[in-house]
Amino acid sequence: MVRRWRERLDPSAQAGVPAHVTVLFPFLDESRIDARVYSALADVLGSHQAFDLRFKKCGRLPEVLYLVPEPDTPLRQLTEAIAERWPEAPPYGGRFAEIVPHLTIAQGQEDAVLQEIEADLASRLPFTSHVASVELMVHDGVKWQEQGSFALGE
Repeated sequence: MVRRWRERLDPSAQAGVPAHVTVLFPFLDESRIDARVYSALADVLGSHQAFDLRFKKCGRLPEVLYLVPEPDTPLRQLTEAIAERWPEAPPYGGRFAEIVPHLTIAQGQEDAVLQEIEADLASRLPFTSHVASVELMVHDGVKWQEQGSFALGE
């Protein structure tokens, strides 16, 4: 639904990141991600149940257009659980007081462009997505790549 907009207007899509709702960024440096971290991630994430998200509307942050996931409580709980386990990796590096789960569509665009996207998406919303896993993405200096996938409980 958002691919064509993201590919043009979201730099993370151009760097290999699929449409997603971020659970925790930044996480640990890649050099610290070892078998113990994988095991701990599996434990932390596996203790949370899979869930459905519904995307009914767009939201805005400064120069950002995103889809609003509802309910966002399960996403916040995942973020809080991982940040609690790794306190050295606070959400968004501690820059923001509030966790705002979102699926970014476009960044750094003028308001008229964001309005065009919003109008295009309005006719295709809502949609539902089942969340059964969390993917660990790492940056190799050029591209983001999936490093692992961690199942949520069923």
